[in-house]
Amino acid sequence: MSRTLNQAVTHPNAGVLNHIVIVFIKELVDALRDRRTLMRMVLPGILVGPIMLFALSALIAQFEAQFEKREVHVYGAAHGPTLVNFIERQNYTLVKLDGAGPEEAYEKKLRSGTLGSPVLVIPADFEAELARGDQPTVEVVTDSANMRAQVGSGAVANLVRNFGSERAQLQLLLRGVSPEVMQPVQMTERDLASPGARATRITSIVPFVLIMPVLYGCLAAALDATSGERERGSLEPLLTNPTSHHAITLGKWMAVALMGAAVAALSAFGFLPGQWLIKSDALAAQFRFGWQEASLFTALLAPLAIAAGGLLMAMAIRTKTFKEAQASANLVLMVFSLVPLIPMLNPGADAAWHYWVPGLAQYQQMMLVLKGEALGLARVLPPLLAAAAIAGVSVWYVAREMRAAASR
Repeated sequence: MSRTLNQAVTHPNAGVLNHIVIVFIKELVDALRDRRTLMRMVLPGILVGPIMLFALSALIAQFEAQFEKREVHVYGAAHGPTLVNFIERQNYTLVKLDGAGPEEAYEKKLRSGTLGSPVLVIPADFEAELARGDQPTVEVVTDSANMRAQVGSGAVANLVRNFGSERAQLQLLLRGVSPEVMQPVQMTERDLASPGARATRITSIVPFVLIMPVLYGCLAAALDATSGERERGSLEPLLTNPTSHHAITLGKWMAVALMGAAVAALSAFGFLPGQWLIKSDALAAQFRFGWQEASLFTALLAPLAIAAGGLLMAMAIRTKTFKEAQASANLVLMVFSLVPLIPMLNPGADAAWHYWVPGLAQYQQMMLVLKGEALGLARVLPPLLAAAAIAGVSVWYVAREMRAAASR
């Protein structure tokens, strides 16, 4: 390939555009020839969607199975037959823990995670206090570090509250008072969110997951085109060709950006067959992601590949070894991967400056697509301009470093 490049660039009719195309093809061939690196780039992009959806659906299916059991673990069931009777009338099955050892036994199981349900603890004087008209106290014991137990604690707490509401209504009826006096105001709820916006509670993780494959797709190609060639000793002969260093840099950058965009497409479209692995019916009903969304995501991620490819090349050209380039590139990857967390940590309306930050802009745009909202020119143009500016400065810097290296 190097011989072909030398012949092409020394041809009298060879123009700058031809040089760019030749370098571009050379870098693509080099990237595709290294099958081990290629598989490390392509496989994560293909598998990220199916793996994430399978893991998420398995977790939700586990919670759904827990709710379908309709079980309430009770310690001290003999102390509260009235409450036990109410729970059973709600079609719940009681799992009595009284014979399972001392009171601390269920606490150890909750802490260790072997018990995946909260425990309702009924005190010994529950019925006596209830008969006197006092307010007996029951405990709903859980462990916030035990996710399965924490999820079920709300249902058990609602049972206790509903029991108290039923008792209060019965006492009012016995005194000839209508229970409606306890609810002087009626309330209805109206959700303004569209079905797509409500579905983003589940699909919001997709944009965040798709950003990383783009970065790693650019990373391998950018490092190989700069520090990799320098370490192999093939960069200096390339720079001795009678062609513009800007043409060489542009050809390399185009190949790097294309690799990142290709991985973005694989990752986005990988979510389509990944939906076949969803076990949860509720998740399958809410997960709205089809061919249109995958195509739009691919187009929206292209500016990120353009900016990241140029920036990674600029970071790598400054280094002397491949390992040193990897260490420098980790800083770029960390910044790009953290900026999408800004709207998560500070929820609210989108700020205008969000669309000028690569990574964050793409996350916001993809969230709008999932919500079914229009992007508009004000949300499309800033990411393109920012990517063009970053890529332009990066390509200029890399070309300058290459010119300096050729003159040594």
